[in-house]
Amino acid sequence: MLTKIKTYLDTNTNAAPLSVFRIGFGVMMLASIIRFWSYGWIEKLYLEPKFHFTFYGFQWIKPIGNYTYLLFAICGLAAFFVLIGFKYRIAIITFFLSFTYIELMDKTTYLNHYYFITVLSFLMCFLPANAYFSLDALIRKKQYKQIPKWTIDSVKLLLGTVYLYAGLAKLNSDWLFKAMPLKIWLPSKYDIPIIGETLMHKDWFHFAMSWSGMFYDLAIPFLLLYKKTRTLAFIIVVIFHVFTRILFPIGMFPYIMIVSTLIFFDATLHEKILNIFRKGISFLKFKTIALSDQAYRYSYRKLVHPILIVFFALQLVFPWRYLVYPNELFWTEEGFRFSWRVMLMEKAGYANFKIVNSETNDFFYVDNTDFLTPFQEKQMSFQPDFILEYAHYLGDHFKSQGHQNIQVFVDCYVALNGRLSQPYIDPKIDLYKEKESFKHKNWILPFNDEIKGL
Repeated sequence: MLTKIKTYLDTNTNAAPLSVFRIGFGVMMLASIIRFWSYGWIEKLYLEPKFHFTFYGFQWIKPIGNYTYLLFAICGLAAFFVLIGFKYRIAIITFFLSFTYIELMDKTTYLNHYYFITVLSFLMCFLPANAYFSLDALIRKKQYKQIPKWTIDSVKLLLGTVYLYAGLAKLNSDWLFKAMPLKIWLPSKYDIPIIGETLMHKDWFHFAMSWSGMFYDLAIPFLLLYKKTRTLAFIIVVIFHVFTRILFPIGMFPYIMIVSTLIFFDATLHEKILNIFRKGISFLKFKTIALSDQAYRYSYRKLVHPILIVFFALQLVFPWRYLVYPNELFWTEEGFRFSWRVMLMEKAGYANFKIVNSETNDFFYVDNTDFLTPFQEKQMSFQPDFILEYAHYLGDHFKSQGHQNIQVFVDCYVALNGRLSQPYIDPKIDLYKEKESFKHKNWILPFNDEIKGL
């Protein structure tokens, strides 16, 4: 067994797929930063709000005023350097750190594909994506045509993990037997040309989309790995992600997944892609770079392998952490984030906070619009950790204004996947006394239904 592992780790392969992946990643990330900036979202999401929801353990990470623009500029510049393969190691580490900081600045903006970019960029910090067809290779006047095979396989493994866990998450009764939440979302797309009026309100179409989405996520990694089905699988990938992009406002994610999927193809295709790039930059008249007869070798191989083993072990185990919590995952959301559960539920909530003087029993209600943006209030109203953090913010705020003996209560109702709204938080619990932790939040009221599945 150890001999086979050693043989695999010593096996080399063509570097072209990783070079194309690096270029595609750089293009997508640079385009994402430019898009985010041009839409005015930096100011809207990070500068205008008075209060920012934080991730537990990362409360110290917050927007840095107008310097937030500089942070995005650094992230965009790092993406460009990754694209051209210039000072690649520094560039990808800088991108990982800046992008992760951006992601952690406000929990309100959390999306699965932001998390995907974070973990992918971390992985890329350990890959020789600049060994071939890069500005670094031009500067050192040598490029490596061969790199360790596991470096490319590691990207495939991460992509396969994302798809597989997304598929497993769809094996639940709401998704498969109620077509929820697609039954809520799709009818609103009636204005799509041709198919809008004819399909989007059809019950059978909602179930067809739910089941096909589940089969797609579970099957596509294996179809991409098998050479005979790879081309068909890629066509399906393109159709699926283009269609989801038309239906849902999920930004650059579909294009990122399409471009990333190219890494499953043989080096022959990637060499053709690189030849197109070579022709495109031929006017720059770069000198021919010598190809090294030796394969790329890691300087710190004994350090890299253990780090990546821990990294992938965490990726495989972490999504299952919800099993240690009682009650329904979709209801409590304890263990929901960072587990590749993509677009599985539609929740809407109402949260009315009451500030009470415990000595006199005097009280007043809070107008959430005084403290939160509409987007923040929407996200807060159905997520327990948001509710708790906001309750503490309110308590601290009114305490600083001279109020005494403060207690913070909330009347909260939540509707999940088309069900009737029901009480969500125990209205008798003083949330100002509750502390955030990884423990179960016993002040979340029980779910009065059952969702079967993983």
